[in-house]
Amino acid sequence: MEKGNSNSFIKGAFILGIAAIIAKILGAAFKIPLGNLIADTGMGYYNSAYPIYAALLVVSTAGLPAAIAKMVSERVALGDRYGAHRVFKVSFLILVIIGLFTSVALFIGARPISNLVKNHKAYYSMIALSPALFFVSIMSSFRGYFQGLQNMKPTAISQIIEQFGRFAVGLYLAYQFSKVSLEKAAAGATFGATAGAFLGSIFITYIYLTYRKNKFGQIKNTSINQESSASIIKNLLLIAIPITIGAAVLPLMNLIDTGIVMRRLTAIGYEYDTANRLWGQIGLGNNIINLPQAITAALQVSLVPAIAYVVARRDRVQLIQNIETGVRVTLLIALPAAVGLSILSEEIMLLLYPSQMEAAIGAGEILRISAWGVVFLSLFQTFTGILQGLGKQLIPAGNLLIGALLKLVLSYILIGIPAINIKGAVIATLAGFILACILNFIFVKIYTRVKFNIIQDIIKPIIAVITMALVVKYSHISLGLFISSRMATVISIALGAFVYGIMLLLTRALNDKDFELMPGGKKLYRIAKIFYKK
Repeated sequence: MEKGNSNSFIKGAFILGIAAIIAKILGAAFKIPLGNLIADTGMGYYNSAYPIYAALLVVSTAGLPAAIAKMVSERVALGDRYGAHRVFKVSFLILVIIGLFTSVALFIGARPISNLVKNHKAYYSMIALSPALFFVSIMSSFRGYFQGLQNMKPTAISQIIEQFGRFAVGLYLAYQFSKVSLEKAAAGATFGATAGAFLGSIFITYIYLTYRKNKFGQIKNTSINQESSASIIKNLLLIAIPITIGAAVLPLMNLIDTGIVMRRLTAIGYEYDTANRLWGQIGLGNNIINLPQAITAALQVSLVPAIAYVVARRDRVQLIQNIETGVRVTLLIALPAAVGLSILSEEIMLLLYPSQMEAAIGAGEILRISAWGVVFLSLFQTFTGILQGLGKQLIPAGNLLIGALLKLVLSYILIGIPAINIKGAVIATLAGFILACILNFIFVKIYTRVKFNIIQDIIKPIIAVITMALVVKYSHISLGLFISSRMATVISIALGAFVYGIMLLLTRALNDKDFELMPGGKKLYRIAKIFYKK
C-alpha cells in the first residue's frame, strides 16, 4: 500500500472513532435522561423493541455495506473507479428494496412479535421504529461506497447527525408522551431513531451528489472492465451473505435474551413487572458499555477496505502492519475501559441515574460482570474486520454462531437458578464472546501468520491498567471520606485516565505510529519523548 493509503487507514479509523464517541455520548445523553424519565419499566418496553429492530437492521447495515466497501476498495486499488461506482449504483437499488421490505415487515408484524416476546406493551415502540429501517438502508449504501474510497468523513458526520436527531426528537417525544403512558413514552423515544435516520440520509445523499458532480469525469474515464450488473450482484452477495449471517448473530444473542429472560424469570417465581425491571437494568448497563465498543467498531469498519486494498496489491508488509496496529489500538482502548467500568460499576450507575437508585444499584451489579465483555467483543470485532478484508467473511460468522449457541445453553441454565437470575444472561454473553474471540484469533493466525509482540502489545498495557486500577479504587475510597460519592467518582475516573496515560509512556507501550492516531499526534510525541529518554 502506498503511504498515503496507509495514512488514510489510520486517519479513517481515527475519524470514525471520534464520530463514534460523539455519537455514543449523544446516545448516552439520550438514554440516561430517558432512563430517569421512563424508569426501568419503560426501558423494559424500549429494550424489547430494539433487539427486533436491530435484527432486521443487520440486513442493511452489516453485510452489504461491508461488501460494497470491499469491492469498491479492490477496484480503486486497480485504478478502476468506474467499476467502483457501478458497484455502488447496483447495491443502492438492492438496499432500497431491502429497506422497504424490512420497514413494512416490522410495521405489519409489530403486534404478533410483541406478543411473542411476552411484552405486548412494546407494540407502539416497534411501530415507531419501522420507518427507520428504510432510511438507514439508504445511508448504508452511501456509507459503504465512501468507506471503500477510504473517505470516512461522510459516514462520520452522518452518524453524528443521525444520533443528534435521535437525541432531540426522541427525548422531546418521550417527555411529551410520559404524561400519557410509559408505553407511549417509550414509543416516542424509539421514534427518535426514525427522525435521526431521516436526517442522516438527507445529509449523506447531498454529499454524494456533490461528490459525483465534482468527480464525474474522473469516474467516467477510468473504465477497465465492463462488469455486468448480474456479476456485481453475485459478487456482492457472495461477500455480503456470510457477513450478514455473522452480524445477525449479535442481535440474535440479544433476541435470545429477549425471548429467554422474561420466560425464565417468571418461571422461577418473579412477577411480570419485577422481571421487566430486571430486564431493563441490563439495558441501563449496556448504555455504558457501548461507548468504548464504538471506537473498536470504527476500527473494524476502517480495517475491511484497508486490508482488502493491500491484499489486492499483494503488499504483505503493509498487511501485517495494519493487523498489528488494529489489534494494538483495540487493546489500548478495551483493557482500561473494562477494568474501570468493573471497579466503579455501581458508583458510575449511581452517578448517571441518581433518581433511580434501586435500578442503578441493580444495574451496577450487572455492569461489574458485563464490563469484561468489552475486551473480548472489541477484539472479536477487530479480528472480524481483518478476516472480512482477507475475503474470509464466513469464518467470523461461524465463530460467533458457536459463541451464540454457548450463550443460549448457559442463559437457559443460569437464569433459571434463583441465586443468579438476571446475571445469568450477562455471564452467558461474556462466555459466548470469549469463545468467539479465541476462535477468530486462531484463524487470523492461520491465514496471516502474524506474530504479535507479547511484551509490547499485552504485558505493558496490562501493567498500565493494573496501576490505573489501584489508583482508581483507592482514590475513590480516600476521596469518599471528604467529598460526595458522585464527585469522588468523577475525580477517580479522571485520575485513572491520567495515570494510565503516564504509565503507557513510562512503560513505552506507545510508539510513534500510535501517536499518529491522535489529534496533534506529532506534538504529543515530542512531549512523550521526554519519558523515552534513557
